[in-house]
Amino acid sequence: MANTSESYDAIIKECSSIFEKKMHDYGAAWRIMRVSSVTDQLLIKAKRIRSLQEKGKSLIDEGQESEFKGIINYCIIGLIQLELGPASEEHEIHIPNIIERYHTNFQKAKSLMEKKNHDYGEAWRMMRVSSITDLILMKIYRTKQIEDLGGKTLISEGIDANYLDMINYAVFALILLENN
Repeated sequence: MANTSESYDAIIKECSSIFEKKMHDYGAAWRIMRVSSVTDQLLIKAKRIRSLQEKGKSLIDEGQESEFKGIINYCIIGLIQLELGPASEEHEIHIPNIIERYHTNFQKAKSLMEKKNHDYGEAWRMMRVSSITDLILMKIYRTKQIEDLGGKTLISEGIDANYLDMINYAVFALILLENN
């Protein structure tokens, strides 16, 4: 079993490859999305994962792994949108800048993971993938509530913290799926 940091880096490589290829194919059409729309995309992906886990089969030729990778990439898109705000109709974009922001946010998530992993002693390795899915869904519903409150919370972390946690939960799920 590879160590967590090595496994995390391998997933960063896979997800960033997907992201960069989609940037080539679609451009940055996603820049038009409001953060709340990104959160709704996350909800769709997480609900599909849960459905696959409960039904045990898929009629579309994409499994949990591709959806967890989608969650990671949409969370990073959400973080970029929080930084830049949605673009105008023209999809204002400088692709190298977006790719740099993508990697910066992934590294932010990894740094957070390393700190929490230290404190929690890699407890996630004892979890079921289905429990991680439920945690992601909970984080999505929390994020939707924060969005509905206009981002104003009394005691809770913000939208960005929830996106970072979801990235890490999705990475953990991918590591667990790979090792099963």
